[in-house]
Amino acid sequence: MKFAYTASDRYLGVIEAFVQAGWTPIKLFTLPSSHPQHFPVSASIRDGIQRAIPIQLSPIKTEDLANLHDLGCDALVVASYDYKTPDWTPYLKYGINFHPSPLPIGRGPYPLVEAVRRKLSSWGVTCHKLSPEFDSGDILETERFPLSQSDGHDILDFKVQLALKRLASRVANNFDSYWTHAQAQEPSEFWRAIQNNENLIDFNQSVVEILDAIRSFGIFGVVGSVNDFKIKIHDAIGWEEPHSYPIGKIIHIHNTALVVSAKDGFMVLRNWVSEGPLLPQTAPIVI
Repeated sequence: MKFAYTASDRYLGVIEAFVQAGWTPIKLFTLPSSHPQHFPVSASIRDGIQRAIPIQLSPIKTEDLANLHDLGCDALVVASYDYKTPDWTPYLKYGINFHPSPLPIGRGPYPLVEAVRRKLSSWGVTCHKLSPEFDSGDILETERFPLSQSDGHDILDFKVQLALKRLASRVANNFDSYWTHAQAQEPSEFWRAIQNNENLIDFNQSVVEILDAIRSFGIFGVVGSVNDFKIKIHDAIGWEEPHSYPIGKIIHIHNTALVVSAKDGFMVLRNWVSEGPLLPQTAPIVI
């Protein structure tokens, strides 16, 4: 079966599963890397180049779907895409999306942060038919897996990547049956995208609250004010301990790690970057 696909680097395993099942890729729709200083060409683009197929960085339009039809394309496989796909039904036999949640729970552009925030005991991934309303098409198959209370965003992200690859393999190898027996979704809550400034933390919060926020946002980081500097924090540890230090101040420095006072204890910021004026090497220690 010939297919066009959308892909981000983290979900490229979905496409690999279809190719391994004997499907033939004929076009890639993707986006430039979001970190050009580190990855001049993203893995999904490199993959398309290696497969010697056309690559499109602009949003899919109706004329693109018509062109796919002329090329004998059977299906559009979506595995992460920031743009809304036009109605594919006049041009292709099949259109499916791989979503990083156990639908109908977690409809929306990126439900992983909210899944960690809600401290859920399980999660999953879904393959569903592409429909006009986001993430609402009939479900071909779902894979579920347990979550630990210690699982943060980054662990969940890798669990999702592995689960999507397993799910894609099952769907690709028995597609006709899954498509024919797809089940309609129940109504469900739509989880909106993370809003600007939603990842802000306040050292007047408890250590537990701050650690929960850092776990929830993971690689995206949280932002707080330390010694009146705006700092993005990607990794930290902390503990509860009574103290009389002013809140949100550096009380100790070791190498690049900063020990900062919180409401009911201390946070050790191990991976952070300045988002405002650079933090001086001789930052004052509050004693």
